[in-house]
This record gives sequence, structure tokens and C-alpha cells, in this order.
Amino acid sequence: MSAYAHQMEQQYSAVNLSDDSDTSSHYVLDSGFYMTSFTATIFLSSLAILGVLLITLLVSLAIMLQSCESKNSGTIELQNTNDYYSYCRVHSLHAELNSLEGYDIPNICKDLAIHYIKGGQYAKDLNLIVSMIDDYFKSMRPSENGLDVVLIDIDDIVPSNPYSSNFYHRFHNDSISNCVKEEKDVKLMFVLRLYMNLQTSGWSIILLSREPEIYQNVTINHLVSAGFRDWSSLMMRAEDSDSIKGNEYFSRQRSEIQKKGFHIKSIISSHLDVLTAPDNRIRNFLLPGHVCDKFEHQIESIDTGH
Repeated sequence: MSAYAHQMEQQYSAVNLSDDSDTSSHYVLDSGFYMTSFTATIFLSSLAILGVLLITLLVSLAIMLQSCESKNSGTIELQNTNDYYSYCRVHSLHAELNSLEGYDIPNICKDLAIHYIKGGQYAKDLNLIVSMIDDYFKSMRPSENGLDVVLIDIDDIVPSNPYSSNFYHRFHNDSISNCVKEEKDVKLMFVLRLYMNLQTSGWSIILLSREPEIYQNVTINHLVSAGFRDWSSLMMRAEDSDSIKGNEYFSRQRSEIQKKGFHIKSIISSHLDVLTAPDNRIRNFLLPGHVCDKFEHQIESIDTGH
């Protein structure tokens, strides 16, 4: 083959190679870097994912910044109903431990209190604790001499003071008024059931109240009307003990009962000031307290300007 023919063959081969490269799926960048379609797809997808991550990061930072601003301003963000229950329960417990009035509980808890009663959770909690008390007393029997007694705090069960705001409902808030009535009716039903079960089992029962003795006849009438019968004793506050705080007052009441030869087996109440007996032989039971009743006092304070 001549040199000229050989040269033509090399040029023809070069042209064919050039044509093959043009028909294949390659991307040519200005820098001379070649990229297949598959590689390009991965590259573009990576860019998209990176963009999404950056946006997510920015949103997260914005939320964190907003949360910090809310905390600095004293605002507490609550995410769900359980958070609200915990939030309001802490405030309620703090108010009770320090003998504070209902207006010390955040107003946001008012609607939650109504839902707690109207939704039936209050009745479920009462049923649970009353069942626990029933089970406890089924495992033991009172002494035959009648000196084993159970103390029951009645202040959340029946009204004692006929001039109290609870008795006359001297406020104009139908939702709170209805809630107060419902929670009192529900509690009365469960405590009366417990009371009758204890009596049927032979236990002597002493009723305790923070109200003055001058309301004793009114209290007895309410107890009888509600279905309570044959209690061993009804102990109310004497005139000379008006200035005594709740926990000290009930401590004196327990001491007086024990001096008479009685053995206190259990104390049942909705208030912590009663359940402070440092005696391991006494089993304390805490009933769910009234929740709407706290806001009844709050509304009355606003209406009267106190």
C-alpha cells in the first residue's frame, strides 16, 4: 500500500471514531470534563437533596430562635393536651401547698378544667382511687371493740357554710357554675359509695371539717340529705382554733382522737393538709380535688374587686 493510501486510511478511521463519540451519551463541559447521563442524574439529585437539607436547617433554626424568644418573654409553648394537664396540675399543687387562692392558677387552665370534668376523666380518676380504697379494706378487718376508725374529710363533699359562695353561686358564669355542680355531684356519688362499703364492712367512721362548729346543724342536714348515716363522730373547728393553719389543726384533731383510745387506720381526703400523719400505720388516700371550684373563687374575686 502506498504511503498516500495509508495516510487516507488513518484519516478515515479518525473520522469514524469521532462520529462514534458524538453519538454516545456524554456531556462535554467547557473544561473538557466528560460526564455520562447517569452521573449527571446523580449529581443533580445530590444538589436537590442538599438544597432540601439547607432549607430544613434554616426552618429549624428559625423555630429554635422563636422558641428562645418565647421563653425570654415568659411564654410557655405547650404542644398537646397532656402538656396542659401537667402544666395546670403543677400550678394547682403549688397553690394548694402554699394555701393560695384560685386566681393564682393560670386562666388557661379554666377550659382544661371544664374538659376534665365534662369529658369524664374526673369520674374515671375517682373510680380508680375509690376502687383502690375498697381493695385495701377488703384485705383487713376492724377490731371487735370498735376502736379502729377511718377519718374522712367532708369539706369537698357537702357544703357546710350556708353563706359561702359555693352554696349560693354568687357569680354569673354558666360554664364554671355547671362544672362546679357536676364535679360535686360526681364526687358525692363515689364517696357515698365508699362510705357505705366501709360501714357494711364494720368500720367506724369519723367525719372531719374545717368549717366552724356554728355550722354543725347545717352540715348534719346536708349529710343526711346526701345519704350519709350513722357516723361515729363529726369534728368541726372550735372557735378558739380559727387562726390555726390546716395541717396543725388536723394534727391536733388526730391527737385528740388517739387520746380517746381510737386507732386511726386510714385518712381519706382531697387535701394535702389532712394527709400529714407521720405514722406508717395510717394509710393515707388522696382523692382527686375539685378543679372548677378553684375558678369559682377566681371569678368571685374579680366580681367583688378583691
